Amino acid sequence: MFALTAAAPLMVVGALVSSAWGWVGTTGFPLAFVIIAVVLAVFSFGYVAMSRHITNAGAFYSYISQGLGRPLGVAGALVALLAYNLLQIGLYGAFGFYASLILAEKADVDVKWWILALALWLVVAVLGLLRVDVNSKVLMILLGAELIVVTIFDVIFFSNPDGGSISFEPWTWGALSGAAGPAFAVAVTAFVGFEAAPVFAEEARSKNRTVAAATFLGLGVMVFSYAITSWAAAASIGVDKTVPAAQEMAASGGPFFPTLAEKGGAWAADAGLILLTTSIAAAALSYHNTTARYAFALGRERVLPAFFGRTRARSGAPASGSLFQTVIALAVLVVFAVQGWDPLLNLFFWLGTSGGVGVLFLVTATSLSVIFYFAKDARGEGAWSRLLAPILATIALGYIIWLVVDNFGGLLGFAPGTENAAVWAFPAAYGAVAVIGVIWALILRAVNRSDYDAIGLGAKANTARIEAQAPFADSRS
Repeated sequence: MFALTAAAPLMVVGALVSSAWGWVGTTGFPLAFVIIAVVLAVFSFGYVAMSRHITNAGAFYSYISQGLGRPLGVAGALVALLAYNLLQIGLYGAFGFYASLILAEKADVDVKWWILALALWLVVAVLGLLRVDVNSKVLMILLGAELIVVTIFDVIFFSNPDGGSISFEPWTWGALSGAAGPAFAVAVTAFVGFEAAPVFAEEARSKNRTVAAATFLGLGVMVFSYAITSWAAAASIGVDKTVPAAQEMAASGGPFFPTLAEKGGAWAADAGLILLTTSIAAAALSYHNTTARYAFALGRERVLPAFFGRTRARSGAPASGSLFQTVIALAVLVVFAVQGWDPLLNLFFWLGTSGGVGVLFLVTATSLSVIFYFAKDARGEGAWSRLLAPILATIALGYIIWLVVDNFGGLLGFAPGTENAAVWAFPAAYGAVAVIGVIWALILRAVNRSDYDAIGLGAKANTARIEAQAPFADSRS
């Protein structure tokens, strides 16, 4: 359910794509979603194969550690913490924006976005401390309602195409030309969450079966709902009218819901906006749980202070990691509220898509890790899962990274040649934390070899640490 709920089709199309049409300047998102989904599916064969042999709440971190070495693993861990925090915190901006819009239109009540964002922040903080199965049941209910309503919306859009016929232009490469990099970055952001299953493997009843099912089923639900709904909406708005409309309506969230109200009636737009807010809330809870478990994994292995490796006695939830993410989110919300920055563009879109780019870096490094991990020992895995699929995925992901980084300014909505600190600040932040991670790993190796050797071992870390210290204890005795 954590993998599936990250799909959040209303959040992705109704908020992310509806805005990205204008900021990126293309309607080619259906094709971009399919291309990214194919690449991620190929990657997933190796990813799932590795999950059968490594069980760790810090999935990317652990896989990179055991495939490419502990220093790069720690670098990946810090990149993961930054990326997932950006993704999770960005959602508060979207929630506050749309919730305040609903209250203003339907109840004639003016509530600041940051007040409503803080309300969601409090709910997530409380749920994040409960058992994982409680969280998954909440997510299941929200996702079920959303998928039903999105299907109805697709029927409305396809039944009312602009000009009387459905255009297939969003499926052509021409629709992506000149904007492939930013479009791929948006698409990658939309798929974040498909990789979550191994993060919860330690809490699953049947790890091997559940991780594979959740990963591939999550990808399938995501690509189908994203591609169909973004195509249906653009066809109904008018393919040649979508980008101008999105640019004109940027301050109000784009043309998705106004078109839905026009073609399906006010009830459809109202239901959509309400479920959009619950979709955002569900995704915020999902990302919060993922971030908390990464912090837990790092605390348990002493990469972060051992405090982060503590769990809540009654629920087994990673309490310290959850509180850590909650505090960071509060600090960012306070800064945005005080500065008066735009919650949709600066908080949701900038932080969210930049977080997605960070996950893209991690997926690429993990794909490379699979190759090196199984090169030491095939462990019974076939050539496709342990070698061919990871090689193909690594090449494709590397090309996508080049496109994304080369067009990062366009991703943030800036015209070519525009000078803005944000264009280099986000990529530089990932580079900085990665370097810090490598340096910290080397320091650990120099001052505490037992902690260094436990990096990436997950639940086995404490056992390995005790075994490493046993000869020293024997010599003292």
